[in-house]
Amino acid sequence: MDLLLLAERAARRAAGFLRTVEIPRDPAAWTSKGRNDFVTHVDQHAEELIRDCLLEQGPAARVVGEELSPALARDGLVWIVDPLDGTTNFLHGYPSCAVSIAGAIDGVLEVGVVLRLEPDWCFAARRGAGAWLGETRLRVSSITDPAHALIGTGFPFKHPEQLPEYQRQFARVMTSTSGIRRAGSAALDLADLAAGRFDGFWELRLAPWDFAAGMLLVREAGGVVTDLEGDERGLNHGAVMAGNPVIHAWLLDVLRRGDQART
Repeated sequence: MDLLLLAERAARRAAGFLRTVEIPRDPAAWTSKGRNDFVTHVDQHAEELIRDCLLEQGPAARVVGEELSPALARDGLVWIVDPLDGTTNFLHGYPSCAVSIAGAIDGVLEVGVVLRLEPDWCFAARRGAGAWLGETRLRVSSITDPAHALIGTGFPFKHPEQLPEYQRQFARVMTSTSGIRRAGSAALDLADLAAGRFDGFWELRLAPWDFAAGMLLVREAGGVVTDLEGDERGLNHGAVMAGNPVIHAWLLDVLRRGDQART
């Protein structure tokens, strides 16, 4: 079976549910998983729909999902799923939300889908075959001057102990670029980077389901994704830095110089 078509089918099934379900606006219906990290029956049911689609219609596999099965697995076919990236946005009616599904075989990403709920944009990538938005092949931007660059980011809202470090990084990047944006969905930030809307991106801590599909999109669009040390980003929890090749190298240098200045 074509794994990319299967991922797209599962993402569309979940998106169809998310677009029609009544949003639980009352915080009494939200469950807190941690500081500023909420989950509802909506996220959980969306993940169930994805899991059932992937396992019923596809080959033998395991599903790693944010809500129902977060334990990491690496051998064989593993689906890495975020049924609703941007849950807080969704709960407030802010339209920056997506379904993110990546498929890996023995730890190697093979396919990735990031489906934006509004508008209905399906970003898709297959290892070695490029990244696409519909019939349009995606390419990272060609901007090389940081002064012209637009950078995406994510705040360490779950880990306030990292705020001092992040604020120092933010100041260095902000004063050297044309701007920074934070919309609240790492999957969409990486998709926008692959599409050339952002030139770079960084966040201090993400889970694999936050970035796996987006990471493949960026790499297949000609970009670079690493950790903050410049090592290739694997499928584990940690920091993510991405960009077109030139802006990624610049961003890495800027953040490293700031760290060295404090030691």
